[in-house]
Amino acid sequence: MSATADKASNLKIEILLLGLLALLWGSSYLFIKVAVATIPPFTLIAMRVSIAGLFLLVVMWGQGARLPADGRTWRLLLVQAFFTSAAPWTMVAWGQQYVDSALVGVLNSTSPIFVFFITFFFIRHEAMSGRKLAGALLGIAGVVLIVGVDALRGLGQEVAAQLTVLFAALLYGVAAIHGKRFSHLSPTVTAAGTMLCATACLVPLSLLIDRPWTLSPSPVSLLAAAALAIFCTGGALLIYFRLVRTLGSMGVASQAYLRAGVSVMLGVIILGEQITVVVGLGLLAAVLGVAAINMPARR
Repeated sequence: MSATADKASNLKIEILLLGLLALLWGSSYLFIKVAVATIPPFTLIAMRVSIAGLFLLVVMWGQGARLPADGRTWRLLLVQAFFTSAAPWTMVAWGQQYVDSALVGVLNSTSPIFVFFITFFFIRHEAMSGRKLAGALLGIAGVVLIVGVDALRGLGQEVAAQLTVLFAALLYGVAAIHGKRFSHLSPTVTAAGTMLCATACLVPLSLLIDRPWTLSPSPVSLLAAAALAIFCTGGALLIYFRLVRTLGSMGVASQAYLRAGVSVMLGVIILGEQITVVVGLGLLAAVLGVAAINMPARR
C-alpha cells in the first residue's frame, strides 16, 4: 500500500473517531438533563470529573503507563483542566439557567472560529487557510439551521449569560490549542492527569456550595452521572487527546458542529422525531464544514 493510501486510510479512522467524540459529547446533554434532576450542577460536575479520573487511572495502569513526576507537566495539566472542563462546564451550567438550550448550542459551537483566529493571529502552531475559515463559518451556519433560526431571536436578551457561554466556547478553543503541549505524554496519561486536576478543583467547591452529604439523589440520576463520567468524559477524553495530535486543534474543535447533529439523530431514534428539509440542510452544512476543516492541504 502506498504512503498516500496509508494517509487516506488513517484520515478515515480519525474522522470516524471525530464522529464518535461528537456522539459521546453530544449525548452528554441527555445524561446531564437526567442527572441534574436530583443532583445540583456543581456536585454533578465534581462527580463527572472524579469518576472519570478513576476510570482513566484504571485504563492507564492497565496499559502499564505512569503519571508524570515533574512539576512542570502537572502545572500544564492544571491549566488544561481549567480550559477543558473546570471553567467551561461550570460556565455553561450557569448560563443554561438563563439562556435557551438551542441558543446555548449555537454559541457553544463557535470554538473552531476562536481556534482559527487565535492560531492565525497569535500562535501559528498550525497552517490556517481560507478553506478552514470557510469550513468553520459553514459549520456554524449548519448548527443554526439544525437548532432553528428562531434560537437567534433570544440573542442579546440575557447578555451576561450569553457572553458567559460564548466565553466557555473560547476556553474550549484554547484547550484544543493548549492540548498540543502534551506530545511527550500518551493520550491516556494526559486525560487522567487532566481529570485528576479538575477533581482537585471541583470537589472542594461542591462540598462548600452544595453540601452533597445532605442530598438524596435518585438511582436514575446516579446511573446517568456514572454514564456521563465514564463514557462521555473518560472515554471521550481518550479520543480527544489523540485527535489533538492527529487532526490538530482546529480539526478536533470541529466536532462542535457534529454535536448538534447528534442531538437531532438521538431525537429521531429515541423520540421518533422527523427531520425537516431545513434540518437536513443544516446537517449537510455541518458535515461539509467539518470536511473542509479536516481535508488535507494539496501539495
